[in-house]
Amino acid sequence: MAGSDAPAAPTRILLVDEDAAARDAVAAVLVQEGYVCACARTSEQALALAQAGEFHLVLCDVDTPRQEGLQLLDRLRADQPSTAVILLTGRGDTEAVVEGLRRGASDCLAKPPQLLDLVRAIERALAKRRLELARHRYRTSLERRVREKTAELSKALREIESAYASTLYALVAALDAREHETSDHSQRVVRYTLAIAERMGLPAADLPDIARGALLHDIGKIGVPDAILLKPGKLLPQEWEEMRRHPEIGHTILRSIPFLEVPSRIVLAHQERWDGRGYPHGLAGEAIPLGARIFAIADTLDAITSDRPYRRGGPLEKAREEVRRYAGTQFDPRCAEAFLSLDGGVLEALRRPDALAAAAGGSP
Repeated sequence: MAGSDAPAAPTRILLVDEDAAARDAVAAVLVQEGYVCACARTSEQALALAQAGEFHLVLCDVDTPRQEGLQLLDRLRADQPSTAVILLTGRGDTEAVVEGLRRGASDCLAKPPQLLDLVRAIERALAKRRLELARHRYRTSLERRVREKTAELSKALREIESAYASTLYALVAALDAREHETSDHSQRVVRYTLAIAERMGLPAADLPDIARGALLHDIGKIGVPDAILLKPGKLLPQEWEEMRRHPEIGHTILRSIPFLEVPSRIVLAHQERWDGRGYPHGLAGEAIPLGARIFAIADTLDAITSDRPYRRGGPLEKAREEVRRYAGTQFDPRCAEAFLSLDGGVLEALRRPDALAAAAGGSP
């Protein structure tokens, strides 16, 4: 392996000119100055040589009847943008020179070029080439680092999201246990809610927030005394007023957490009714967040079909009939229509504890 003090590779220059005498004269000067020089008569020959081996710089005659010099410049800038190009002209065609510089030529010299002018132009072009290559390497390196950091950040965000989800599920499981809910009530209503939302064609990006709102709908019951929450008999009016505070308590708990801002609004409105007779604010129609309107149907479905200590769960058709009867009063008609169009087999499958994974895109 060569050490860091190894001599630099010689500069390779391609000279393109139909005039053999002029071409050979310039080539001889370049060789005397220490450059490695190759010659081509036409642009086709030049392109073949350029494709076979890398050249640091191309000296190209622009005085051709078919503008081959400009065409060669275009091809080199497109295929080998790191190759510097200097144009040579013997006729002083200002228009061709200006056009060549506009298309990316580094410089233009009159033929025959003076040795000092030629060497200076070559050094300027090579310096510009080195700068462009350094910028390209820096840009490529920066893009690679950005991709790597983006991948690392995405992984970290996924891990954080997974930790959030695990924490939320643990909290909700504890609340379900406190209320003596059987099986996985909160996770079932998430699955039902997502199934209805997907049937309605909601954007996939909206599903996680809706799922979190459904999962955390009863989080406010953490502020309801056990004597009221677990009372086996009918609640007294003042006890019922205390129970009705749980949506606002839940909203207060969640609203200060940025990623739960949308779910907190669903929690606040999950006991509202389409006809405005719900609580806590008596919202009606589309003033109720869509996630809360969907959840209301999912919660009714679970309430009717799940077993309770005091009764057996009813059949799916009973829940369908309930939703059908109260569409337009308790429930949003559009949400009700989406629910009623779901296949019964799908809904039965969603009752299974392992069916959450089937609700694509909606993991809280």
